[in-house]
Amino acid sequence: MTGTVYTETTIYSPPEAFAGEAPYQLAIIHLDSGIRLTARIHGDPVRIGDRVALDEVHNSIHYFRKANLEVSHEHDPPRD
Repeated sequence: MTGTVYTETTIYSPPEAFAGEAPYQLAIIHLDSGIRLTARIHGDPVRIGDRVALDEVHNSIHYFRKANLEVSHEHDPPRD
């Protein structure tokens, strides 16, 4: 399962059940099939427009990581 990052955020103050995992990144992935899915990100942080691939599903949570092909962010404004 692959797709493109539609939007992303980093969670610093998570629900109590995930407190030991913070900070972590969440993203809405626009899947190649046309649907959008909220997922956690494994590995390197992603940015809007990055291609991602499903890494695993654990406790009904989908985990994606950057795909081998990366989008150029050469013309993006600097991130804070």
